Amino acid sequence: MVAMKRCLATACRYTAFTALLLGVLYPLAITGLAHLIFPKQAGGSLVRRGDVVVGSRLIGQSFTAPGYFHPRPSAAGNGYDAAASSGSNLAPTNKGLVQRVANSVAAQSNDTPVPVDLVTASGSGPDPDISPASAYYQVERVAAARALPEQTVRQLVDAHITDRTFGLLGERRVNVLELNLALDRLSKSAAVRSSE
Repeated sequence: MVAMKRCLATACRYTAFTALLLGVLYPLAITGLAHLIFPKQAGGSLVRRGDVVVGSRLIGQSFTAPGYFHPRPSAAGNGYDAAASSGSNLAPTNKGLVQRVANSVAAQSNDTPVPVDLVTASGSGPDPDISPASAYYQVERVAAARALPEQTVRQLVDAHITDRTFGLLGERRVNVLELNLALDRLSKSAAVRSSE
């Protein structure tokens, strides 16, 4: 009985020690180190317009107006709900998925083939990036809605293409939020120039 109490006391001490070490001290140390070495990333990669936070580089947002670049469709919760990030888990043969993709393709006004990432949701749901092909596909609509030359909008897309990580991981991509904020700045400066 004494040996059993001793084993139980030792087990409780080890449990308390590992809970404190791995559940409190280690996470605090890693969080502090992350804030020290990568402050922007550890803070959520927030994007600001002046002093106002308008989003994160890591979480997609819904843009539906014709004068904005549109993101990938989202399967996360109610639209682009980062708290419910997930894919639809529908198989490629699922009739609901096939119909949703067909409706998305039909909604595109361009007669050229639609890039796949404009009509399919990502595995995480609120994907912040689209492919360069998807951005170029939308140039004509965005330029017309904003009364900007297509070449100017195309150059804006060119300037916002992020290359593959380390030159080999992932794909080239365009962050939709940052591209749309740059588009707003471009439109604002064009309006100022035309009023002068």
